[in-house]
Amino acid sequence: MTSWVLLGLLLAGLLPLWPQARRHALCEGMTLFWMRGLLRLLPLRIQRHGQPIGHPAVWVGNHISWLDIILLGAVSPVRFIAKAEVRQWPLLGWLAASAGTLFVRRGQASGGDLYQQMTAALQQQQSLMIFAEGTTTPGAGVRTFHGRLLSCAVEQQVPVQPVALRYCEQGQLSRTAAFIDDDEFSSHLWQLLGSPTIDVELHFLPAIDSCNIERNPLARRTRQAVVQALGLDDSKPGQSADAAA
Repeated sequence: MTSWVLLGLLLAGLLPLWPQARRHALCEGMTLFWMRGLLRLLPLRIQRHGQPIGHPAVWVGNHISWLDIILLGAVSPVRFIAKAEVRQWPLLGWLAASAGTLFVRRGQASGGDLYQQMTAALQQQQSLMIFAEGTTTPGAGVRTFHGRLLSCAVEQQVPVQPVALRYCEQGQLSRTAAFIDDDEFSSHLWQLLGSPTIDVELHFLPAIDSCNIERNPLARRTRQAVVQALGLDDSKPGQSADAAA
């Protein structure tokens, strides 16, 4: 594992040396290669349902762990929208930045710079991944999907593809995989490496047309697709169906 992380750092460090015209394609290839290799080192058994649609698109899903990023990034080239704190994580924060992750500060989801970067990515035929709950959860429910970041999909008229994730151990939700509250990255990683095999459900659901729909109804429709794919009881407390403005 240490050797693979160091390889990732080496690849990310070499990236700026390549000509700008070739850098994006090279970054995509390196990211896919590295994340797929990392998955082989982790105790995960993955069952994938569906496929990502063609570029550009906005993937929107629930969020349980930093593992979500590795799983999705190993499937197809995609740029993640992540909270600014991720940039400070040891090693992986720098790798995420090198792979083109766009970071959002708390309370600034609709900030002009971020919106411009998201719009530019879509116009350059790059897909985006948004964890619309705004935080990680244990996975027992799906919190409100916030609609602010979906404005770029609506205005650029690109499809939104719901993505649903679940981690289980012996038929129960995996607490080992979940990365929540005050969990610390390095200790979480070592705990994960010593755990039994974790089963992962990854659902790429039918895309939703973003034309002629506002961002909040779009967020609600996307969330409902995720809830249904995971077979959750949406009447349970804490699983609000309303999307914040």
